[in-house]
Amino acid sequence: MWRDPEIVTALTAWEFGAAFRKIRQITPLSQDDLAALTGLSQSYLSALESGNRRLTNAERIKGVLGRLGVPPYAAPTLVPGAVAPLAPAAPTEVLPEAVWESPVDVARRLNTTTASNTDPTTLLVLKEGISDVVERYETEGPYRLAGEVLKLRCYTDELLEGRQPPRQRETLFKLAAQASGLLGYMAVNAGREALAEAYCTEAEDLATHIGDRELIMWIHGTRSLNAYYAGRYDEAVARADAGVALDPGHPQAIRLQVNGRARALGKLGDAADAERAIAAAEDLSQHHQVPNGLTSCISFAPYAMARTLANAATAHVALCSPKWVLAYANQIDELVEHSDSAWSRALVRLDVATALITGDRPDIEQAMMLGRQVLRADGGAPIRSVVQRAGDLHRIAAPWHDVPAVREYGDALREWQAAPQARALVKSAKISRPTQQTEQMRRAADAAHHRPGSLPSQSSAQHH
Repeated sequence: MWRDPEIVTALTAWEFGAAFRKIRQITPLSQDDLAALTGLSQSYLSALESGNRRLTNAERIKGVLGRLGVPPYAAPTLVPGAVAPLAPAAPTEVLPEAVWESPVDVARRLNTTTASNTDPTTLLVLKEGISDVVERYETEGPYRLAGEVLKLRCYTDELLEGRQPPRQRETLFKLAAQASGLLGYMAVNAGREALAEAYCTEAEDLATHIGDRELIMWIHGTRSLNAYYAGRYDEAVARADAGVALDPGHPQAIRLQVNGRARALGKLGDAADAERAIAAAEDLSQHHQVPNGLTSCISFAPYAMARTLANAATAHVALCSPKWVLAYANQIDELVEHSDSAWSRALVRLDVATALITGDRPDIEQAMMLGRQVLRADGGAPIRSVVQRAGDLHRIAAPWHDVPAVREYGDALREWQAAPQARALVKSAKISRPTQQTEQMRRAADAAHHRPGSLPSQSSAQHH
């Protein structure tokens, strides 16, 4: 290359733009490559080649020649303070030509501005990854899936460090918020209260940046759930109230009303407000197109009616209203029994078992049989709610400790709780304590020890 007469002539005459242009013609170097080699910016190099700029500083020229490895015989003569030979003066009557970018420069800048390190296929894969975790969650649980979601969350961060058009970036923010929200929910189920709150804080901040109200409401519901299982029922109600206040008529308010407000109000013994929350959830379900079947507990979709009724049953367990627990459970029995969710079956069975022994005619044998079914079921690693309710059932059955069925359940429960993952959850589970009000309601509850033959109407349930 350095033997080429045109290159040597251009360099010795300080015509560096012409030299660079010729170098690129006879080598595979691009303008970007040559810019990287010389230490000049690509835009400055482009201006040199087009003749719109000149390289005149001797020290800068020396550095460029050194980086290119120009041999002495091809290099221009440089002395301290030297400047480039003067170009012929333009006629005084001609105005200086404006320095324009080339069309290529404009096109390159546009490509840089709209460039993205995230293609539509990547976004689709990430969305499907979130949906897949939600679908598998109730069969595989947080212990198997948390690592998978964490990888997805970290990958969204890697992508966000790059450049994307606004709509792609907004989608990445939503995916990152959903991944953090899933991790928060998993941490609740695993009894990791502080970690759950940290993930929820991160998820809410991300969702707030893109103004995703629906996702923010879902996160409020998960925070309410975290407070509920920590035994902070007033806080659980407040968290749910904050979510409902964002949009009381939104489908996400169904979960906030029945899972967040009603269950915590039931623990507080506030029957009137708990039943109003259940009624509000049922009313919203009738005014919105909610999913069919038994939706996943971790789903971002609105609660299906079956999920709403399951939570209503749990609220009435706390209120010691066994007739209503059994009525709600009977409405969803077939869906629950045929679902893939071992946890849903376990929770409903434990609620029914508790109802069977809190009425005036307790059916201890049937209740303990349901409890043992839960402990024997192959549902994988347990979650916090199952551990807590299984323990509550044993505590409530304590007055019948001499009954063989109760002793058998107690023995099976201790063995079940001794498993490593269950043992950690037992420490975090807050076993409920009866209040004076709930004890009064217990004495006044219907004497039901089997499922009723007919169900109460929704209107009567709402005014019970």
